[in-house]
Amino acid sequence: MAQAALRRFSGEALIEEAGPTGMVTLRGTLRSGAILSAVQGAVGLRVPEVRRAESGPRGSVLWMSPDELMLICEAGEAAGIAAGITERLAGEHFLALDLSSARSRFRISGAGAREVLAKGAPVDLAPRAFGPGDLRRTRLGSVAVAFWCTGPDMFELICFRSVADHVYEWLCLAARPGGRVHLY
Repeated sequence: MAQAALRRFSGEALIEEAGPTGMVTLRGTLRSGAILSAVQGAVGLRVPEVRRAESGPRGSVLWMSPDELMLICEAGEAAGIAAGITERLAGEHFLALDLSSARSRFRISGAGAREVLAKGAPVDLAPRAFGPGDLRRTRLGSVAVAFWCTGPDMFELICFRSVADHVYEWLCLAARPGGRVHLY
């Protein structure tokens, strides 16, 4: 990204680019024993429930659609994870691709983080409705994104790399001082 990778606005929201991230998309029958085993072997996690994310020391698994997961890992591990899944699932109907170069990841944190996202996403972000592990694949403004809650007032967001500068600037604009409406 051309801009600084870190900005803080009035102590309420911090927007940061996460830097190089490994991302492997896995498509197939998510409840098949072979896929469950492949995900467990790849990142040590189970397949998450609908609109949920699972996280652990080796990465995260995001539910993206009824037949798609996104595995988040260290940048240098994605190609090996995709190859390992391909080997494990030989003979199955599936697709495993390293999409690390096609996506960008951001972190949004602080007391105003929910409001930053709520300004552009049609999602109920009240803490009782959207807590740790909850994930939505939606739009932020007019751009396709997916974001999930990683803790109180902490979120991660992924988008296509081609719109990453736009998303970053949008998030920073939404987090500007004086913009908090104290909804949450």
